[in-house]
Amino acid sequence: MKRIVLGLLLIAAAPEQRETDAYTRYELLAPATHSFRILYDITATTPGATAYFNPIRPGSIARDESVRDAATGKPLKFAEVGGDVARAEGLPRAKSEDKYIRVALAQPVPAGGGARIVIDKTYEDAASYRTEGDEIVFDRSLGIKRNAVVLPPGYELTACNVPSQVLQEPDGRIKISFWNAAPGSAPLVLRARRVGPLGTGATSVKLDERARQTRNIVYDLQQPETHSFALTHDYTETRPGVATYVNIVRAGSTVANPSARDLDTGAALATETLRGAAARFAAPDAKGIEDTTEAVIFRFAPVAAGQTRRIRIAETYTDAERYRLVGDELVWHRSFGRPDNIVVLPAGWALTNSSVPAVVTMTPGGRVSLRFVNPRTDEIDVIVTARRRPKV
Repeated sequence: MKRIVLGLLLIAAAPEQRETDAYTRYELLAPATHSFRILYDITATTPGATAYFNPIRPGSIARDESVRDAATGKPLKFAEVGGDVARAEGLPRAKSEDKYIRVALAQPVPAGGGARIVIDKTYEDAASYRTEGDEIVFDRSLGIKRNAVVLPPGYELTACNVPSQVLQEPDGRIKISFWNAAPGSAPLVLRARRVGPLGTGATSVKLDERARQTRNIVYDLQQPETHSFALTHDYTETRPGVATYVNIVRAGSTVANPSARDLDTGAALATETLRGAAARFAAPDAKGIEDTTEAVIFRFAPVAAGQTRRIRIAETYTDAERYRLVGDELVWHRSFGRPDNIVVLPAGWALTNSSVPAVVTMTPGGRVSLRFVNPRTDEIDVIVTARRRPKV
């Protein structure tokens, strides 16, 4: 935490606001209103923070605001404040004329965890949502990476400039959803026209919204001679009554050091490693458990109706087939079914090949990190190679 000395008075400046796992849903209302409802899911991650600030975009008129805690479903207190307040409490670049929704969190953000909130508000913005001839146009630059736009009832999509899933809601409305893997904002332009009722109820195919998935996996590669990698797997459990998570170990891998915690509270969770019949008995609803299958069972308090839990699972895997040293070259070969995966190379190794496009960064400790975002519904087969950095 930075400290600023003013004369003899020592003032502690608030830590800068940090956040993760943002997802926005825009529901377009009647075209004549130029209004759209926004449901914004976000996790505040600044340790110890007691408030979160959400900006109100200039040019938009906000109304019908409410905020709830995603873990408990309970409402949270909030107020509209100016940039001076935001700047003093964690947004150093906030301008005095800026406006924010200041949300009072249910509890301070736990170290290594987060405070998950859902902000519900309605914007009126004729520049972003307008009518052109017989079409409606939603034209908005979206900085959040995961987004969905729901058309008004009875409208069909006629154009979309960002590669997106098209999914029908149970009430018949059409939803356009995408995960923006590019570094900048998505300059989204949607066009739609009224055609009348498009039917309601379940569709003939079951489709999952890729951008709405909540799983994030980080693979922390150890030195390749060990064939080992530590991983953390974050996910949100939303099903009422569920009290376990079963992780089935891939054939050819062995698992060690399992642990887990509730990211909403920071509390540690119970774990046990079982095999075959014992695993089936402990988790009768789990699929794919054979007599030789090894599974790790993570237990937590049952999820209550209207509540959710954000869980982080940590394990160490050893897999000589998928992670190995060939001559003097590190080779990592693994398929990813989840949309968001990070691979961190061991210390002292330089990236030489990546078979699938990745965003490459350096960790504070000087290790190479590759982030693979797959907005499609299929798996990606990833091969990464690296060589030791020459000593200087």
